[in-house]
Amino acid sequence: MPGLLLIAHAPLATALKAVAEHTFPNCASQLKVLDVGPEMSAEAVEAAARALMQAGGHAEWLLLTDVFGATPSNAALRLQSEAVRLVSGVNVPMLWRSLCYANEPLAALAERAAQGGHGGVVVADLPVNPNQSPPSQ
Repeated sequence: MPGLLLIAHAPLATALKAVAEHTFPNCASQLKVLDVGPEMSAEAVEAAARALMQAGGHAEWLLLTDVFGATPSNAALRLQSEAVRLVSGVNVPMLWRSLCYANEPLAALAERAAQGGHGGVVVADLPVNPNQSPPSQ
């Protein structure tokens, strides 16, 4: 089973872990998190992530980051290999999907995470009520 590491701008990683613990308390313990402070360089984040991964003891890892091209994902990109996959743009549905399917092979887990993230983004239309005037602009 791959390890799960969430790397995000502080305090998002810790906050998302709290959401995971609230919803899936039995699964959330496998999630490692790294909050990236404004003073941290990509090199420092990479080193901290490597330490968490080594301590975690998994042969494979799925890394989730908040914003592609920002420090968390730049550090995660340096860690990518056949055994380490990165999915960026983390949101709650992506995290939940990752936790629920964490026993799948790494490539399948990365796809499930991305599907959960995409599926969780919805533009809700206003309800149609014939007795209600349209909103003023």
